[in-house]
Amino acid sequence: MNTPNKKIKYSVLDLAPIAVNHTAADAFRNSVDLAQHAEKWGYNRIWFAEHHNMDGIASSATSVLIGHIAGKTNTIRVGSGGIMLPNHASLVIAEQFGTLECLYPGRIDLGLGRAPGSDQATMRAMRRDLAGQNFAEQVQELFQYFSSNQEGARVIANPGMGAKIPVWLLGSSLYSAELAGRLGLPYSFAGHFAPELMMEAVHVYRQFFTPSVHLKAPYIMIGVQVVGAPTDEEAEFLSTSVYQRFLALIKGQSLKMRPPVKDMSGLWNANEEQYVRAKLQTSVRGGPEKIKAQLYALAEATGADELIIASDLYDHKDRLRSFELAAQALS
Repeated sequence: MNTPNKKIKYSVLDLAPIAVNHTAADAFRNSVDLAQHAEKWGYNRIWFAEHHNMDGIASSATSVLIGHIAGKTNTIRVGSGGIMLPNHASLVIAEQFGTLECLYPGRIDLGLGRAPGSDQATMRAMRRDLAGQNFAEQVQELFQYFSSNQEGARVIANPGMGAKIPVWLLGSSLYSAELAGRLGLPYSFAGHFAPELMMEAVHVYRQFFTPSVHLKAPYIMIGVQVVGAPTDEEAEFLSTSVYQRFLALIKGQSLKMRPPVKDMSGLWNANEEQYVRAKLQTSVRGGPEKIKAQLYALAEATGADELIIASDLYDHKDRLRSFELAAQALS
């Protein structure tokens, strides 16, 4: 098996999934347990994603959850994957993450996205100005709040001013790849749900990368959905929970995690199956040897410096085992 010449860091992407017949409180307990295990297994960071108006995702108050998880762990980095910046005032995010950095110095990451993480009705409920400031301007505004130089500023972020928090741009498009490159920021691509533009986005990011005070050379993290199990057959069975969630998303149904099924044929039609499988074309599923080979192949193909792993399974024990097998494969 060919493996990359460089060591690949590996991290966790957690949407605090809520399973059928479970609650958000259950999801938060599972997230704490996952973070504590991930710390022991050598994961570099654990990130939580901002989503709204989705009954199967509990990480809507992302900054609050980051603080909770950081307080229950010791060394693993904790951050956002990501904060959907257009939903918020830059000042508020600077103060929230400035506070987190004060509480957990050297352990907080701020990943930023420009998608709403929801629908237009929810955006309006959050008072988002749909015709307001553009994303690039808002990122620069955020950096100004984090700056140590506040001479002449009428508004400061306290905490936040002078905070040394790594800022990432996240995306599933070429826009975010180019902006991350131009700003000299680390870039994380959402390969776990938007694989069709992955290779082009990686190329665009490197093409436009300009060294900055934040980063001297390109740094790329790729999102990947992983279903690891003792055997390939069990992994394929467990993957049906992931299939059902993607199917529910396109049908506008509940996104709560459903139990795996032996046969998907009665749940989707040919077009739906084709769409779901296309969205998961870079996912990694199988027993220990298979996921090891596939993870290294993905890292080699993209030149990734780091992989951030999602493993959205119905049963928490199966999910833990999947993350443990991925860690063993990459350690």
